[in-house]
Amino acid sequence: MTDTEATTRAGSAVERDRTVAVVGTGTMGQGIAQVALVAGHPVRLYDAAPGRAAQAAEAVVGRLDRLVAKGKLAQEERDAAAARLTPAGSLGELADAALVVEAIVESLPVKQELFAALEETVDEGCLLATNTSSLSVTAIAGALRLPGRFVGMHFFNPAPLLPLVEVVSGFATDITSATRAYETARAWGKTPVACADTPGFLVNRIARPFYAEAFAVHEEQAADPATIDAVLRESGGFRMGAFELTDLIGHDVNEAVTRSVWEAFFQDPRFRPSLAQRRLVEAGMLGRKTGRGWYTYDDGGAHHPEPHTAEAAPPPEHLVVEGDLEPHGELLEMIRESGIPLREEDEDKGTRLVLPTGGQLVAADGQTSVEFRDVVYFDLALDYRTATRVALAAGPDTSPETLGQAVGLFQALGKKVSVIADVPGMIVARTVARLIDLAHEAVAKGVATEEDVDTAMRLGVNYPLGPIEWSRRLGRNWAYDVLDEIHQRDPSGRCAPSLALFRHSYADDKRETGR
Repeated sequence: MTDTEATTRAGSAVERDRTVAVVGTGTMGQGIAQVALVAGHPVRLYDAAPGRAAQAAEAVVGRLDRLVAKGKLAQEERDAAAARLTPAGSLGELADAALVVEAIVESLPVKQELFAALEETVDEGCLLATNTSSLSVTAIAGALRLPGRFVGMHFFNPAPLLPLVEVVSGFATDITSATRAYETARAWGKTPVACADTPGFLVNRIARPFYAEAFAVHEEQAADPATIDAVLRESGGFRMGAFELTDLIGHDVNEAVTRSVWEAFFQDPRFRPSLAQRRLVEAGMLGRKTGRGWYTYDDGGAHHPEPHTAEAAPPPEHLVVEGDLEPHGELLEMIRESGIPLREEDEDKGTRLVLPTGGQLVAADGQTSVEFRDVVYFDLALDYRTATRVALAAGPDTSPETLGQAVGLFQALGKKVSVIADVPGMIVARTVARLIDLAHEAVAKGVATEEDVDTAMRLGVNYPLGPIEWSRRLGRNWAYDVLDEIHQRDPSGRCAPSLALFRHSYADDKRETGR
Protein backbone atom coordinates (compact mmCIF):
# COMPACT_ATOMS: atom_id res chain seq x y z
CA MET A 1 0.00 0.00 0.00
CA THR A 2 1.38 3.44 -0.95
CA ASP A 3 1.47 6.37 1.47
CA THR A 4 -1.30 8.06 -0.54
CA GLU A 5 -3.48 4.94 -0.39
CA ALA A 6 -2.90 4.63 3.35
CA THR A 7 -3.85 8.28 3.92
CA THR A 8 -7.00 7.94 1.81
CA ARG A 9 -8.04 4.83 3.70
CA ALA A 10 -7.31 6.42 7.06
CA GLY A 11 -9.62 9.33 6.24
CA SER A 12 -12.50 7.20 4.93
CA ALA A 13 -15.17 5.25 6.78
CA VAL A 14 -14.28 1.89 8.30
CA GLU A 15 -15.07 -0.70 5.64
CA ARG A 16 -18.26 -2.69 6.25
CA ASP A 17 -16.44 -6.01 6.17
CA ARG A 18 -14.03 -4.92 8.92
CA THR A 19 -14.67 -5.81 12.56
CA VAL A 20 -15.92 -3.21 15.01
CA ALA A 21 -15.25 -4.04 18.67
CA VAL A 22 -17.27 -2.56 21.51
CA VAL A 23 -15.80 -2.67 25.02
CA GLY A 24 -18.39 -2.24 27.75
CA THR A 25 -21.79 -3.89 27.58
CA GLY A 26 -24.10 -1.50 29.41
CA THR A 27 -26.91 0.39 27.74
CA MET A 28 -24.58 2.53 25.62
CA GLY A 29 -22.30 -0.35 24.65
CA GLN A 30 -25.24 -2.47 23.52
CA GLY A 31 -26.70 0.45 21.60
CA ILE A 32 -23.45 1.20 19.77
CA ALA A 33 -23.03 -2.49 18.96
CA GLN A 34 -26.55 -2.55 17.49
CA VAL A 35 -25.80 0.49 15.33
CA ALA A 36 -22.61 -1.08 13.94
CA LEU A 37 -24.37 -4.40 13.35
CA VAL A 38 -27.28 -2.89 11.44
CA ALA A 39 -24.73 -0.95 9.36
CA GLY A 40 -23.28 -4.29 8.24
CA HIS A 41 -20.14 -4.77 10.34
CA PRO A 42 -18.98 -7.89 12.14
CA VAL A 43 -19.14 -6.87 15.80
CA ARG A 44 -17.36 -8.25 18.85
CA LEU A 45 -18.59 -7.39 22.33
CA TYR A 46 -16.18 -7.48 25.28
CA ASP A 47 -16.70 -6.89 28.99
CA ALA A 48 -14.22 -7.48 31.80
CA ALA A 49 -16.95 -9.14 33.89
CA PRO A 50 -17.14 -12.87 33.02
CA GLY A 51 -20.28 -13.82 31.12
CA ARG A 52 -21.41 -10.23 30.67
CA ALA A 53 -20.51 -10.07 26.97
CA ALA A 54 -22.59 -13.17 26.18
CA GLN A 55 -25.56 -11.72 28.07
CA ALA A 56 -25.19 -8.43 26.22
CA ALA A 57 -25.06 -10.21 22.86
CA GLU A 58 -28.35 -11.92 23.69
CA ALA A 59 -29.83 -8.57 24.67
CA VAL A 60 -28.74 -6.99 21.37
CA VAL A 61 -30.31 -9.85 19.41
CA GLY A 62 -33.46 -9.29 21.45
CA ARG A 63 -33.46 -5.67 20.32
CA LEU A 64 -33.17 -6.83 16.72
CA ASP A 65 -36.11 -9.18 17.27
CA ARG A 66 -38.23 -6.27 18.48
CA LEU A 67 -37.32 -4.31 15.36
CA VAL A 68 -38.50 -7.23 13.24
CA ALA A 69 -41.76 -7.40 15.21
CA LYS A 70 -42.34 -3.70 14.56
CA GLY A 71 -41.63 -4.11 10.85
CA LYS A 72 -38.51 -1.93 11.02
CA LEU A 73 -36.05 -4.72 10.14
CA ALA A 74 -36.43 -7.65 7.73
CA GLN A 75 -36.05 -11.15 9.20
CA GLU A 76 -33.17 -11.98 6.87
CA GLU A 77 -31.36 -8.79 7.90
CA ARG A 78 -31.88 -9.72 11.54
CA ASP A 79 -30.48 -13.20 10.96
CA ALA A 80 -27.43 -11.86 9.10
CA ALA A 81 -26.76 -9.28 11.83
CA ALA A 82 -27.10 -11.85 14.62
CA ALA A 83 -24.61 -14.10 12.81
CA ARG A 84 -22.08 -11.25 12.73
CA LEU A 85 -22.27 -10.63 16.50
CA THR A 86 -19.74 -12.42 18.68
CA PRO A 87 -19.07 -12.11 22.43
CA ALA A 88 -15.35 -11.99 23.22
CA GLY A 89 -13.87 -13.65 26.26
CA SER A 90 -10.64 -11.65 26.25
CA LEU A 91 -9.12 -8.51 24.76
CA GLY A 92 -6.94 -10.73 22.58
CA GLU A 93 -10.03 -11.66 20.56
CA LEU A 94 -10.26 -8.03 19.39
CA ALA A 95 -6.88 -8.16 17.64
CA ASP A 96 -8.28 -7.88 14.11
CA ALA A 97 -10.65 -4.97 14.85
CA ALA A 98 -10.51 -1.92 12.60
CA LEU A 99 -12.31 0.19 15.18
CA VAL A 100 -12.68 -0.22 18.94
CA VAL A 101 -15.31 1.89 20.72
CA GLU A 102 -15.09 2.01 24.51
CA ALA A 103 -18.21 2.54 26.64
CA ILE A 104 -17.12 1.64 30.17
CA VAL A 105 -17.24 3.44 33.52
CA GLU A 106 -16.44 7.18 33.51
CA SER A 107 -13.08 6.86 35.26
CA LEU A 108 -9.94 8.33 33.72
CA PRO A 109 -7.48 5.76 35.22
CA VAL A 110 -9.71 2.83 34.21
CA LYS A 111 -10.05 4.08 30.65
CA GLN A 112 -6.33 4.80 30.35
CA GLU A 113 -5.51 1.29 31.55
CA LEU A 114 -7.94 -0.24 29.04
CA PHE A 115 -6.57 1.65 26.06
CA ALA A 116 -2.98 0.92 27.03
CA ALA A 117 -3.88 -2.78 26.91
CA LEU A 118 -5.76 -2.36 23.62
CA GLU A 119 -2.75 -0.63 22.09
CA GLU A 120 -0.74 -3.78 22.72
CA THR A 121 -3.49 -5.94 21.21
CA VAL A 122 -4.71 -4.32 17.98
CA ASP A 123 -2.57 -3.38 14.99
CA GLU A 124 -1.40 0.18 14.40
CA GLY A 125 -4.09 0.83 11.78
CA CYS A 126 -6.91 0.28 14.26
CA LEU A 127 -8.87 3.39 15.23
CA LEU A 128 -9.41 3.73 18.98
CA ALA A 129 -12.47 5.66 20.19
CA THR A 130 -14.02 6.57 23.53
CA ASN A 131 -17.69 7.24 24.11
CA THR A 132 -16.96 9.39 27.15
CA SER A 133 -19.36 12.25 27.79
CA SER A 134 -17.41 14.08 30.47
CA LEU A 135 -13.72 13.13 30.48
CA SER A 136 -10.96 14.72 28.44
CA VAL A 137 -10.18 12.84 25.23
CA THR A 138 -6.69 14.32 25.41
CA ALA A 139 -6.14 12.99 28.92
CA ILE A 140 -7.33 9.48 28.07
CA ALA A 141 -4.95 9.38 25.12
CA GLY A 142 -2.11 10.92 27.09
CA ALA A 143 -0.55 7.61 28.10
CA LEU A 144 -0.76 6.01 24.63
CA ARG A 145 2.21 5.29 22.42
CA LEU A 146 0.20 6.37 19.34
CA PRO A 147 -2.26 9.02 20.56
CA GLY A 148 -2.84 10.25 17.01
CA ARG A 149 -5.26 7.39 16.29
CA PHE A 150 -7.36 8.12 19.36
CA VAL A 151 -10.65 10.05 19.05
CA GLY A 152 -13.89 10.66 20.88
CA MET A 153 -17.12 9.25 19.42
CA HIS A 154 -19.81 10.46 21.79
CA PHE A 155 -23.15 8.80 21.00
CA PHE A 156 -26.35 9.95 22.67
CA ASN A 157 -28.67 7.61 24.54
CA PRO A 158 -30.44 5.64 23.13
CA ALA A 159 -27.72 5.24 20.51
CA PRO A 160 -29.86 3.34 17.95
CA LEU A 161 -32.47 6.14 17.92
CA LEU A 162 -30.69 9.45 18.43
CA PRO A 163 -28.84 10.64 15.31
CA LEU A 164 -26.11 12.84 16.80
CA VAL A 165 -22.50 11.73 17.29
CA GLU A 166 -19.92 14.21 18.58
CA VAL A 167 -16.58 13.38 16.98
CA VAL A 168 -14.02 14.86 19.35
CA SER A 169 -10.42 15.53 18.42
CA GLY A 170 -7.98 15.45 21.31
CA PHE A 171 -4.83 17.55 21.36
CA ALA A 172 -2.84 14.81 19.61
CA THR A 173 -5.58 13.34 17.36
CA ASP A 174 -4.54 13.10 13.70
CA ILE A 175 -6.89 14.72 11.22
CA THR A 176 -7.12 11.45 9.32
CA SER A 177 -8.31 9.64 12.46
CA ALA A 178 -10.96 12.27 13.16
CA THR A 179 -12.10 12.13 9.55
CA ARG A 180 -12.27 8.34 9.63
CA ALA A 181 -14.43 8.43 12.77
CA TYR A 182 -16.62 11.17 11.26
CA GLU A 183 -17.16 9.29 8.00
CA THR A 184 -17.82 6.04 9.86
CA ALA A 185 -20.55 7.67 11.94
CA ARG A 186 -22.07 9.09 8.78
CA ALA A 187 -21.91 5.69 7.06
CA TRP A 188 -23.82 4.29 10.04
CA GLY A 189 -26.69 6.68 9.34
CA LYS A 190 -25.75 9.13 12.07
CA THR A 191 -25.27 12.90 11.92
CA PRO A 192 -21.72 13.59 13.10
CA VAL A 193 -20.43 16.96 14.24
CA ALA A 194 -16.73 17.70 14.63
CA CYS A 195 -15.50 19.44 17.75
CA ALA A 196 -12.29 20.06 19.65
CA ASP A 197 -11.66 18.50 23.05
CA THR A 198 -13.30 20.95 25.44
CA PRO A 199 -15.13 20.36 28.74
CA GLY A 200 -18.59 19.02 27.91
CA PHE A 201 -17.71 18.91 24.18
CA LEU A 202 -20.55 20.75 22.38
CA VAL A 203 -23.91 19.71 23.78
CA ASN A 204 -22.99 19.39 27.45
CA ARG A 205 -20.99 22.62 27.34
CA ILE A 206 -23.53 24.85 25.59
CA ALA A 207 -26.64 23.35 27.26
CA ARG A 208 -25.66 24.28 30.84
CA PRO A 209 -27.64 27.58 30.89
CA PHE A 210 -30.89 25.79 30.01
CA TYR A 211 -30.79 24.19 33.44
CA ALA A 212 -28.85 26.89 35.28
CA GLU A 213 -31.15 29.80 34.43
CA ALA A 214 -34.31 27.89 35.32
CA PHE A 215 -32.80 26.87 38.65
CA ALA A 216 -31.63 30.45 39.29
CA VAL A 217 -35.11 31.88 38.67
CA HIS A 218 -36.48 29.31 41.12
CA GLU A 219 -33.78 30.01 43.72
CA GLU A 220 -34.53 33.73 43.44
CA GLN A 221 -38.16 32.94 44.33
CA ALA A 222 -39.38 34.45 41.07
CA ALA A 223 -41.50 31.44 40.02
CA ASP A 224 -42.15 27.82 40.91
CA PRO A 225 -40.82 24.88 38.84
CA ALA A 226 -44.16 24.10 37.16
CA THR A 227 -44.56 27.70 35.98
CA ILE A 228 -40.97 27.96 34.74
CA ASP A 229 -41.33 24.67 32.84
CA ALA A 230 -44.61 25.81 31.30
CA VAL A 231 -43.06 29.09 30.11
CA LEU A 232 -40.03 27.29 28.61
CA ARG A 233 -42.32 24.89 26.74
CA GLU A 234 -45.23 27.07 25.73
CA SER A 235 -43.36 30.32 25.09
CA GLY A 236 -39.77 29.25 24.47
CA GLY A 237 -40.70 26.28 22.27
CA PHE A 238 -38.52 23.80 24.18
CA ARG A 239 -39.83 20.26 24.16
CA MET A 240 -39.47 19.90 27.94
CA GLY A 241 -38.89 22.32 30.76
CA ALA A 242 -35.64 22.23 32.73
CA PHE A 243 -37.20 20.75 35.86
CA GLU A 244 -39.06 17.90 34.18
CA LEU A 245 -36.05 17.17 31.98
CA THR A 246 -33.61 16.92 34.88
CA ASP A 247 -36.12 14.71 36.71
CA LEU A 248 -36.03 12.44 33.64
CA ILE A 249 -32.23 12.49 33.29
CA GLY A 250 -31.65 11.96 37.01
CA HIS A 251 -30.28 14.69 39.26
CA ASP A 252 -27.22 12.67 40.20
CA VAL A 253 -26.30 12.42 36.51
CA ASN A 254 -27.22 15.98 35.52
CA GLU A 255 -25.55 17.58 38.53
CA ALA A 256 -22.42 15.49 38.03
CA VAL A 257 -22.10 16.70 34.43
CA THR A 258 -22.63 20.31 35.50
CA ARG A 259 -20.04 19.98 38.27
CA SER A 260 -17.58 18.29 35.89
CA VAL A 261 -17.85 21.11 33.34
CA TRP A 262 -17.62 23.76 36.09
CA GLU A 263 -14.49 22.21 37.57
CA ALA A 264 -12.92 21.64 34.14
CA PHE A 265 -13.36 25.37 33.44
CA PHE A 266 -11.59 26.17 36.74
CA GLN A 267 -14.87 27.03 38.49
CA ASP A 268 -15.94 29.62 35.94
CA PRO A 269 -19.07 31.21 37.52
CA ARG A 270 -20.95 30.87 34.22
CA PHE A 271 -21.03 27.09 34.80
CA ARG A 272 -21.71 27.18 38.54
CA PRO A 273 -23.88 24.29 39.79
CA SER A 274 -27.21 24.86 41.51
CA LEU A 275 -27.43 24.62 45.28
CA ALA A 276 -31.10 23.64 45.01
CA GLN A 277 -30.23 20.70 42.76
CA ARG A 278 -27.39 19.71 45.11
CA ARG A 279 -29.92 19.48 47.92
CA LEU A 280 -32.06 17.11 45.84
CA VAL A 281 -29.06 14.86 45.25
CA GLU A 282 -28.12 14.91 48.93
CA ALA A 283 -31.69 13.99 49.85
CA GLY A 284 -31.75 11.08 47.39
CA MET A 285 -34.55 12.74 45.42
CA LEU A 286 -33.08 11.94 42.02
CA GLY A 287 -36.18 12.29 39.86
CA ARG A 288 -38.28 9.66 38.13
CA LYS A 289 -36.03 6.76 39.10
CA THR A 290 -36.55 7.41 42.83
CA GLY A 291 -40.16 8.56 42.60
CA ARG A 292 -39.42 12.14 43.57
CA GLY A 293 -37.36 15.06 42.34
CA TRP A 294 -38.73 18.50 41.54
CA TYR A 295 -42.01 16.63 41.02
CA THR A 296 -43.39 13.34 42.35
CA TYR A 297 -43.88 10.12 40.37
CA ASP A 298 -45.67 6.82 40.85
CA ASP A 299 -47.11 4.05 38.70
CA GLY A 300 -49.73 6.48 37.48
CA GLY A 301 -47.10 8.80 36.04
CA ALA A 302 -45.89 12.27 36.92
CA HIS A 303 -47.68 14.59 39.32
CA HIS A 304 -46.98 18.20 38.39
CA PRO A 305 -48.60 21.18 40.11
CA GLU A 306 -50.49 23.48 37.77
CA PRO A 307 -48.44 26.43 36.51
CA HIS A 308 -49.47 29.86 37.69
CA THR A 309 -51.98 31.28 35.23
CA ALA A 310 -53.48 34.73 35.65
CA GLU A 311 -57.22 35.25 36.00
CA ALA A 312 -59.10 36.70 33.06
CA ALA A 313 -58.71 40.45 32.66
CA PRO A 314 -60.20 42.95 30.18
CA PRO A 315 -57.92 44.11 27.36
CA PRO A 316 -56.73 47.71 27.20
CA GLU A 317 -58.99 50.10 25.31
CA HIS A 318 -56.06 51.37 23.23
CA LEU A 319 -52.28 51.28 22.99
CA VAL A 320 -49.46 53.53 21.89
CA VAL A 321 -46.32 51.96 20.43
CA GLU A 322 -43.06 53.88 20.61
CA GLY A 323 -40.41 52.48 18.28
CA ASP A 324 -40.67 49.35 16.14
CA LEU A 325 -40.65 46.81 19.02
CA GLU A 326 -37.99 44.78 17.19
CA PRO A 327 -37.16 41.92 17.40
CA HIS A 328 -40.71 41.35 18.64
CA GLY A 329 -42.43 43.18 15.79
CA GLU A 330 -44.89 40.37 15.08
CA LEU A 331 -46.69 41.39 18.27
CA LEU A 332 -47.70 44.65 16.59
CA GLU A 333 -49.32 42.77 13.72
CA MET A 334 -51.18 40.57 16.20
CA ILE A 335 -52.42 43.61 18.14
CA ARG A 336 -53.66 45.22 14.93
CA GLU A 337 -55.45 42.01 13.98
CA SER A 338 -57.07 41.83 17.44
CA GLY A 339 -58.90 45.12 16.85
CA ILE A 340 -57.34 46.97 19.77
CA PRO A 341 -56.71 50.56 18.60
CA LEU A 342 -52.97 51.13 18.19
CA ARG A 343 -51.33 54.51 17.65
CA GLU A 344 -47.73 54.49 16.48
CA GLU A 345 -45.20 57.16 17.40
CA ASP A 346 -41.93 57.32 15.51
CA GLU A 347 -40.16 59.44 18.10
CA ASP A 348 -36.90 58.00 19.40
CA LYS A 349 -38.24 56.81 22.74
CA GLY A 350 -37.09 53.21 22.65
CA THR A 351 -39.28 50.24 21.85
CA ARG A 352 -42.26 49.88 24.17
CA LEU A 353 -46.03 49.82 24.40
CA VAL A 354 -47.83 52.45 26.46
CA LEU A 355 -51.03 51.31 28.17
CA PRO A 356 -54.04 53.55 28.94
CA THR A 357 -52.81 53.91 32.55
CA GLY A 358 -49.61 55.46 31.23
CA GLY A 359 -47.71 52.39 32.33
CA GLN A 360 -45.26 50.77 29.94
CA LEU A 361 -45.05 47.25 28.55
CA VAL A 362 -41.43 46.44 27.62
CA ALA A 363 -39.71 43.35 26.20
CA ALA A 364 -37.38 41.57 28.65
CA ASP A 365 -34.02 43.28 28.22
CA GLY A 366 -32.11 42.40 31.40
CA GLN A 367 -33.32 45.40 33.35
CA THR A 368 -35.85 45.22 36.18
CA SER A 369 -39.16 46.94 36.73
CA VAL A 370 -38.06 48.24 40.15
CA GLU A 371 -35.86 50.75 38.31
CA PHE A 372 -38.77 52.41 36.53
CA ARG A 373 -42.20 53.65 37.44
CA ASP A 374 -45.17 51.51 36.42
CA VAL A 375 -43.46 49.05 34.07
CA VAL A 376 -44.40 45.48 33.10
CA TYR A 377 -41.90 43.27 31.26
CA PHE A 378 -42.94 40.53 28.85
CA ASP A 379 -40.75 37.51 28.11
CA LEU A 380 -39.27 36.32 24.84
CA ALA A 381 -41.22 33.79 22.76
CA LEU A 382 -39.92 31.56 19.99
CA ASP A 383 -42.96 32.59 17.94
CA TYR A 384 -45.54 34.89 19.49
CA ARG A 385 -48.22 33.65 17.11
CA THR A 386 -47.90 29.99 18.04
CA ALA A 387 -46.92 30.51 21.69
CA THR A 388 -49.73 29.50 24.04
CA ARG A 389 -48.31 31.20 27.12
CA VAL A 390 -46.39 34.41 27.83
CA ALA A 391 -44.70 35.41 31.09
CA LEU A 392 -45.02 38.91 32.54
CA ALA A 393 -43.00 40.46 35.37
CA ALA A 394 -43.95 43.44 37.48
CA GLY A 395 -42.23 45.21 40.33
CA PRO A 396 -43.51 46.72 43.58
CA ASP A 397 -44.07 50.10 41.90
CA THR A 398 -46.19 48.64 39.11
CA SER A 399 -49.84 49.56 39.58
CA PRO A 400 -52.41 46.75 39.64
CA GLU A 401 -54.26 48.52 36.84
CA THR A 402 -51.20 48.49 34.55
CA LEU A 403 -50.49 44.84 35.28
CA GLY A 404 -54.14 43.97 34.70
CA GLN A 405 -54.18 45.71 31.32
CA ALA A 406 -50.96 43.95 30.32
CA VAL A 407 -52.48 40.60 31.28
CA GLY A 408 -55.66 41.41 29.37
CA LEU A 409 -53.69 42.37 26.27
CA PHE A 410 -51.96 39.01 25.94
CA GLN A 411 -55.14 37.16 26.83
CA ALA A 412 -56.86 39.03 24.00
CA LEU A 413 -54.10 37.68 21.73
CA GLY A 414 -55.07 34.14 22.77
CA LYS A 415 -52.31 33.52 25.34
CA LYS A 416 -52.30 32.19 28.85
CA VAL A 417 -50.36 34.53 31.09
CA SER A 418 -47.98 33.64 33.92
CA VAL A 419 -47.01 36.53 36.17
CA ILE A 420 -43.62 36.04 37.81
CA ALA A 421 -41.64 38.15 40.25
CA ASP A 422 -39.33 40.87 39.04
CA VAL A 423 -36.14 39.14 37.85
CA PRO A 424 -33.72 40.50 35.22
CA GLY A 425 -34.05 38.74 31.89
CA MET A 426 -37.12 36.82 33.06
CA ILE A 427 -37.09 33.14 31.96
CA VAL A 428 -36.83 32.52 28.21
CA ALA A 429 -34.89 35.68 27.37
CA ARG A 430 -32.06 35.09 29.85
CA THR A 431 -31.88 31.39 28.91
CA VAL A 432 -31.67 32.04 25.18
CA ALA A 433 -29.19 34.90 25.64
CA ARG A 434 -26.84 32.65 27.59
CA LEU A 435 -27.14 29.81 25.08
CA ILE A 436 -26.26 32.27 22.32
CA ASP A 437 -23.27 33.53 24.30
CA LEU A 438 -21.76 30.08 24.91
CA ALA A 439 -22.37 29.12 21.28
CA HIS A 440 -20.55 32.16 19.91
CA GLU A 441 -17.71 31.63 22.37
CA ALA A 442 -17.34 27.99 21.28
CA VAL A 443 -17.16 29.04 17.63
CA ALA A 444 -14.69 31.87 18.36
CA LYS A 445 -12.39 29.49 20.24
CA GLY A 446 -12.36 26.95 17.43
CA VAL A 447 -14.36 24.29 19.24
CA ALA A 448 -16.74 23.83 16.30
CA THR A 449 -18.29 25.60 13.34
CA GLU A 450 -21.52 27.57 13.58
CA GLU A 451 -23.29 24.90 11.55
CA ASP A 452 -22.08 22.07 13.78
CA VAL A 453 -23.03 23.98 16.94
CA ASP A 454 -26.60 24.41 15.74
CA THR A 455 -26.82 20.82 14.50
CA ALA A 456 -25.56 19.51 17.84
CA MET A 457 -28.05 21.50 19.89
CA ARG A 458 -31.03 20.67 17.69
CA LEU A 459 -30.29 16.96 17.48
CA GLY A 460 -28.59 16.40 20.83
CA VAL A 461 -31.11 18.15 23.10
CA ASN A 462 -34.02 18.86 20.73
CA TYR A 463 -33.82 22.66 20.91
CA PRO A 464 -36.36 24.34 18.61
CA LEU A 465 -33.56 26.42 17.06
CA GLY A 466 -29.81 26.24 17.18
CA PRO A 467 -28.41 29.14 19.25
CA ILE A 468 -26.61 30.66 16.26
CA GLU A 469 -29.86 30.70 14.27
CA TRP A 470 -31.63 32.18 17.28
CA SER A 471 -28.94 34.87 17.40
CA ARG A 472 -29.56 35.76 13.77
CA ARG A 473 -33.30 36.01 14.35
CA LEU A 474 -33.01 38.25 17.39
CA GLY A 475 -30.33 40.54 16.03
CA ARG A 476 -26.59 40.76 16.29
CA ASN A 477 -26.37 42.57 19.63
CA TRP A 478 -29.57 41.37 21.36
CA ALA A 479 -27.95 38.65 23.51
CA TYR A 480 -24.99 40.81 24.52
CA ASP A 481 -27.22 43.69 25.59
CA VAL A 482 -29.49 41.45 27.66
CA LEU A 483 -26.58 39.73 29.43
CA ASP A 484 -24.73 42.99 29.99
CA GLU A 485 -27.81 44.45 31.72
CA ILE A 486 -28.22 41.34 33.89
CA HIS A 487 -24.53 41.40 34.78
CA GLN A 488 -24.74 45.03 35.89
CA ARG A 489 -27.49 44.04 38.34
CA ASP A 490 -25.91 40.73 39.40
CA PRO A 491 -22.12 41.11 39.01
CA SER A 492 -21.37 37.57 40.18
CA GLY A 493 -20.02 36.74 36.72
CA ARG A 494 -22.63 34.05 36.03
CA CYS A 495 -24.28 36.08 33.28
CA ALA A 496 -21.25 38.10 32.20
CA PRO A 497 -21.19 38.15 28.38
CA SER A 498 -18.08 36.74 26.77
CA LEU A 499 -15.53 38.71 24.79
CA ALA A 500 -16.48 36.59 21.78
CA LEU A 501 -20.10 37.73 22.03
CA PHE A 502 -19.01 41.36 22.39
CA ARG A 503 -16.88 41.10 19.26
CA HIS A 504 -19.70 39.43 17.37
CA SER A 505 -22.15 42.08 18.50
CA TYR A 506 -20.19 45.30 18.10
CA ALA A 507 -16.98 44.78 16.09
CA ASP A 508 -18.66 45.82 12.84
CA ASP A 509 -20.06 48.96 14.48
CA LYS A 510 -16.57 50.01 15.55
CA ARG A 511 -15.18 49.45 12.06
CA GLU A 512 -17.99 51.44 10.47
CA THR A 513 -17.32 54.46 12.70
CA GLY A 514 -13.55 54.15 12.33
CA ARG A 515 -13.04 54.02 16.08
